[in-house]
Amino acid sequence: MIRAPVSKGGSANRRSSLLSKIPRAARRPGSGRTAAPWAPRIQPANSRCATSLSFAPNPHWTRAFSRQSEIRDYLRRVASEHGLLPYIRFGCSLLEATWDDAAQRWRIETSAGPLTADVLIDGSGPIAEPSLPGLPGLDGFAGEVFHSARWNHDLDLTGRKVVVIGTGASAIQFVPAIQPIVGRMTVVQRTAPWVTPRMDRATTGIERRLYAVAPWLQRLIRRRQYWMRELVTWKIMVSPRVRRIATKAALWHLRRQVADPALRERLTPDWELGCKRILISNDWYPALSAPNVEVVSAGVREVRSHSVVTTDGREHLADAIIFGTGFHVTDPPLAEHLRGRDGRNLAEHWNGSPHTYLGVTVTNFPNLFRLGGPGSATGHNSHVFQEECQVAYAMDALRQMRSRGITSIEIRAEEQRAYIEQHLMRLARTVWSVGGCNSFYQDTTGVASGNWPDSTWKYRRATRRFDPAPYELRTAAAVAPTAN
Repeated sequence: MIRAPVSKGGSANRRSSLLSKIPRAARRPGSGRTAAPWAPRIQPANSRCATSLSFAPNPHWTRAFSRQSEIRDYLRRVASEHGLLPYIRFGCSLLEATWDDAAQRWRIETSAGPLTADVLIDGSGPIAEPSLPGLPGLDGFAGEVFHSARWNHDLDLTGRKVVVIGTGASAIQFVPAIQPIVGRMTVVQRTAPWVTPRMDRATTGIERRLYAVAPWLQRLIRRRQYWMRELVTWKIMVSPRVRRIATKAALWHLRRQVADPALRERLTPDWELGCKRILISNDWYPALSAPNVEVVSAGVREVRSHSVVTTDGREHLADAIIFGTGFHVTDPPLAEHLRGRDGRNLAEHWNGSPHTYLGVTVTNFPNLFRLGGPGSATGHNSHVFQEECQVAYAMDALRQMRSRGITSIEIRAEEQRAYIEQHLMRLARTVWSVGGCNSFYQDTTGVASGNWPDSTWKYRRATRRFDPAPYELRTAAAVAPTAN
């Protein structure tokens, strides 16, 4: 596993993968720190079925929404059982990758030395590089400052005054976890999220034994959950009527858990449900209602040595500032370090609005496959499913390249343009485009270019096999395209 370079103005590393199916998990073998390094009781936003790999079922999950430590151990076990660890270069950062058209290969500079590769697979993913706002005075803060994705494990928050900035999918997990131990917590909220109940429970010993002896039963439950999301949750993204029903359920959840009318008003979103990521939690609202927590619906004006001043003029004392401000989803720093056939990097080609063909390949970047690329994210189902589809697509491309003696493939510019036009037309009907919010789904042009605007079974159908027709194919003997 090769890590991507540090972003400009940031201090955190991303990880990039070469020809690897392993999800982004441990930074180094045996390390206790992971890509989502929160306390063991932190729970993910997806159920165990949505976070499991289809080819590696786990009958031993202890909850419907398994804890972080369980998921970490599962991923390590899968990597070990499938023999991936010897192929991963831990602690190795990618510095630059450039396509050499004459040699028909990638020339890669890393912190451990140069590499060459016939094919480059970017598995760094969209939720990897923390996004930190440039707040005035932050450099002069005397306390601890960190993003939730780069958790400071050495800091004891017991009795501390903590300011949390952000109320998205990260904050909704760590705020309830630390609320009981901090002395005082101020949660700075730009926009309130829509929150729905988490249908979590412990699995019984009988269930786990049944899954172990009858794997088909666990696969059946996995399929049931998948189709429930496809047939019900997907409708929230495209149907105003279904959104109204889901909104009533979310408001009922808010009313049931928040008794204070003033706080409830602050926690009521003013945009359509689904426009941003729908969050699921049973302990978010109770945590915000606790006597040691205050929700501030204002922006941050400045940071002082021992406090945060919000735009309403109030000063909030702080021993620590924790950012839950999301990630560089549509502007991945890695794009600045991938150079294509014309010498320009991927960020220059995208110019603030990332687009790909099927979320996988990009014009001007031969033999580059992206996992979790722009145009493939979902707002209703498992992104693991999407990435497995992309792996299958890339593997079929590699098989065809080998059998036909093809040295490089590149999506034709006119094919990518036509695909993007259709993609944007379909996006226009979704809540991501009409829901009245600003979200990490959207790029600098306001388009939710990162998302797949349809059901995931249609994405599976589109990526089931590699169709060479829209691609320019080259062989070692000729630079001109070969016949399809």
